[in-house]
Amino acid sequence: MNKIAVFGSAFNPPSLGHKSIIESISHYDSILLVPSIAHAWGKDMLDYDIRCELVDAFILDLNMPNVHRSDVEERLVKPEQVVTTFDVLDFLQQCHPESELTFILGPDNLFAFKKFHRASDILQRFSVLACPERVPVRSTTIRQYLAEKRSISELTTPQVVSLIAKRHLYTR
Repeated sequence: MNKIAVFGSAFNPPSLGHKSIIESISHYDSILLVPSIAHAWGKDMLDYDIRCELVDAFILDLNMPNVHRSDVEERLVKPEQVVTTFDVLDFLQQCHPESELTFILGPDNLFAFKKFHRASDILQRFSVLACPERVPVRSTTIRQYLAEKRSISELTTPQVVSLIAKRHLYTR
């Protein structure tokens, strides 16, 4: 049975913390990175398309053939509605009926999991793995460094650094 890890995040931007989680789940047949199209709790983020570009650059740097960006939220979104984790997992399970899906939770969502829409249904239908960052670098730190005009080269991957600089992202 194919084992698929589903790692959803704002990826605003991708960080070495995200990378450390992905490396710790590298044994999965496939790792789907799912950028949030709209945050369920109203988090302010760069436009979805730009964050997808950042995730694509990040994946190139990871150089792991089993890591892919999923556009599942883009496919599910409806005007004035959020896409829930349950919706994402349910849709992916329909697309991959012979696969076992595991929802990967980062440290920021572990304690908030009970707030997730249909959290108990997620636990009943899917595997859930809480995976702490081995490298404590958060997207918030990257945005803070950029606001302070500090180097972020030690906080994310080279292609993400380059794309942020080239596109002048996170500047006010």
